[in-house]
Amino acid sequence: MKVLLLKDPKDRGSGPDPYIQELGLYGFEAALIPVLSFEFVSLQTFFEKLSHPDHYEGLIFTSPRAVEAAKLCLGENSKNEAWRNSLKEKWNNKSAYVVGKATASLVEEIGLAPQGEKCGNAEKLAGYICASISLESLTVYQTAQRPSLQESLKNYFSQQGIPASIIFFSPSGVRFCLQHIQKFSGDLINQIKFAAIGPATAEAMEAEGIRVSCTAENPTPQDLAAGIKKALHL
Repeated sequence: MKVLLLKDPKDRGSGPDPYIQELGLYGFEAALIPVLSFEFVSLQTFFEKLSHPDHYEGLIFTSPRAVEAAKLCLGENSKNEAWRNSLKEKWNNKSAYVVGKATASLVEEIGLAPQGEKCGNAEKLAGYICASISLESLTVYQTAQRPSLQESLKNYFSQQGIPASIIFFSPSGVRFCLQHIQKFSGDLINQIKFAAIGPATAEAMEAEGIRVSCTAENPTPQDLAAGIKKALHL
């Protein structure tokens, strides 16, 4: 039974994508199509803020891309030295919040101890954080539709046919992919069980008139695979 994941693959060289792997354990034939391209912005501003941990109570990394932005900030020798010599220790005396294991593992790579990956979704984590601290936000990357997205979806539907389920991983993915899915699946779109990785994505799907058959209880491969199995009555 075929399942289509609309997400970026796991970083190259770090093993198979965990969602593909977990769905395979359930007997699904899973395929992955990357949806988004990313442009990192405001990195100098980001480093300036990282250079003043005394101004903040902690950090909130909203996605793996946000941690990648931090890595880019610290990539230059002088900045990396400042991080290793003093900044990392000072930030480790504060909280570094994340949602999800993927973001948590990347935060650990830069030497911080993540909190909150078990909250399940951003809404629950935000409720906890906002009850105790005020927030300042900084956008460190922008998303756009990957140029090859339409062609990739066209090739998938022409070669693989209609999948049993399609999983969206972000509201942006819904916005960029839905029109193409509607075009390439035609009248057979009603045969597809649509799933969401979390409540924000599910809300974006429902706003577009998509019936959400499954929302992962937590943003993990295990919870998603279990939800897909239940939605397909397997």
